Amino acid sequence: MAVLTDPIADFFTRFKNACNAGNEEFTAPYSKIKADIARILQEEGYLWNYEVVTGTRTMLKLKPKFLDGRAVLTDLKRVSKPGRRRYVGFDEIPPVMSGLGISILSTSKGIMSGGAAKRQKLGGELLASVW
Repeated sequence: MAVLTDPIADFFTRFKNACNAGNEEFTAPYSKIKADIARILQEEGYLWNYEVVTGTRTMLKLKPKFLDGRAVLTDLKRVSKPGRRRYVGFDEIPPVMSGLGISILSTSKGIMSGGAAKRQKLGGELLASVW
């Protein structure tokens, strides 16, 4: 097994690949931040559900959402990377696809969507843009 330098980007790649291939479900190695991102994606309507599966290795089992045979997720872009972090204030959170997408932030009160961060007037690290 290879050592990953950016496990969040690996999670996003698995999600995009599963949507593009039309897979009903996919798995990813578990971490708390990935579980929080999956929770946000489920709340925003990009996942049907997710669950934590324990065994020899703890994994996340996710089910992407499809409508009329097409994935709800069009694209997902990692914004803040290990080599180049991007921090924004609550008034600098960029709109994604003119409000049709969401942004995911890591704030002092946890991982949350851009809309929730704006309502609570919280800034933080801009992790991803989803549309």
